[in-house]
Amino acid sequence: MSFSAASLPQPAGLSALEERLRDDFTTLGWPAKNWLPARTHHGEDVHDVLVIGAGQAGLALNVALRQVGIRPVLLDRSPRDFEGPWATTARMETLRSPKELTGPALGIPALSFRAWFIAQFGLEAWTALDKIPRLQWMDYLRWYRRVTGADVRNAHEVLAVRPQADGLVAVDVRADGHTRTWFTRRLVLATGRDGLGGAQVPAFMHGIDRRFWAHSSDAMDYTTLAGRHVGVVGAGASAMDSAGTALEQGAASVDLLVRRSDLPRINKSKGSGVPGLTHGQYLLSDDWKWRIRHYINAQQVPPPQGSTLRVARHANAHFHLGCAVQRVEPVGNKLHVHTTLGVFVLDFLIVSTGFAIDWRLRPEFADIAPHVRLWNQRYQPATGQEDAELSASPDLGALFEFQEQTPGAQPGLDRIHCFCYPAALSHGTISGDIPAISDGARKLAQGLAALFYREDIEHHFAQLQAYAEPELDGTEWTAADSAARIRQLHDGNVFS
Repeated sequence: MSFSAASLPQPAGLSALEERLRDDFTTLGWPAKNWLPARTHHGEDVHDVLVIGAGQAGLALNVALRQVGIRPVLLDRSPRDFEGPWATTARMETLRSPKELTGPALGIPALSFRAWFIAQFGLEAWTALDKIPRLQWMDYLRWYRRVTGADVRNAHEVLAVRPQADGLVAVDVRADGHTRTWFTRRLVLATGRDGLGGAQVPAFMHGIDRRFWAHSSDAMDYTTLAGRHVGVVGAGASAMDSAGTALEQGAASVDLLVRRSDLPRINKSKGSGVPGLTHGQYLLSDDWKWRIRHYINAQQVPPPQGSTLRVARHANAHFHLGCAVQRVEPVGNKLHVHTTLGVFVLDFLIVSTGFAIDWRLRPEFADIAPHVRLWNQRYQPATGQEDAELSASPDLGALFEFQEQTPGAQPGLDRIHCFCYPAALSHGTISGDIPAISDGARKLAQGLAALFYREDIEHHFAQLQAYAEPELDGTEWTAADSAARIRQLHDGNVFS
């Protein structure tokens, strides 16, 4: 069941929630007072924290940072209200996450999706709601941004990231047709699921004209598939969402080409969501970190039941299991897709093969890519435990910071923090996914506050020495006549 603000507007309810939220913020002392010394560099202001990305991870981190008195600026290349995938490339009807998860609420009930929803549509509608509609989640994040006053600079594209030896990171940013360099003491990459790469394209698609195919993460008008015979490679959530969208937009047929002989049934990732792992992944041994993440990867996450039924209810949807694609060739205006079950003749192919950590796809990180230490330089898995995604993952420090392959080769690299999906092996899924995003945001924000204090210890000690706000003004007591009092005690006149 889906509800929208357009169909059931109750502005008074939302206004009341916002008043409650303002009171919560006051009670919590949010935002905390800024305590960091201002800095400039060659006449330019130096930011304490710049965050690349203003999706749910960036927004949650903003709230956590301001709780500890740090005011970040968030840079996002998207236009306002279209940050992240929810209203652009995502095509699921609803989120996978249970509606009860508090997501980026940072422990503040009035900031939760539940509170936002009930304020507009009522408790009865909340009880009837199964899963959160995707576009409604985007509406919630737009509201979240507004009520938390996040300093987001939209249409700001990061072109280059250059750590400096003087304790700063230079960030080249293009906006309004102009490029200028921003300076920051700490840079956070809150760049999402494909944060250090992009769409994973299998070798059999290399060289195929893009008029014949798309990746499921591409921005695309699915109405162009009306009347066409479409193939979808894969059987994960995005494959089902792409197939369902194509069918709903009038595709003549959709053939799902699934390499596995059966669809995975159990979401092992969901089974790992306990506080001990949420807070303790970084403290595990390398063997256990790898073993847990590889097991989840190998078992694979099943597509949501609703997404699968969305496809299966169409008579012109065809599930082909044990159907591995071997090669693809264009023949005239058709694609001949050779598989282990035979050749499919199709008009268009959607490749839903996920994302890869591939620095070549992120030219803005070209300066740091050769220097980032990866897990394949830290750990060699046992035979049978190989995992390309894990091997390519960055080997991060305790606060999500990049580490150098060769110590001293790129000073300042550790001032860049990877708060996006590729941090999962080092820290667990606390830097992007809804269930534990608040935990990750708190961890990073509190750690950055500690680092800033240590770096500025001389300044803060001087501030301590100069601190002179009196607690007492001298009128609160009367000095005793000590000599007279001592005589009283000696004479035994203690009650005089």
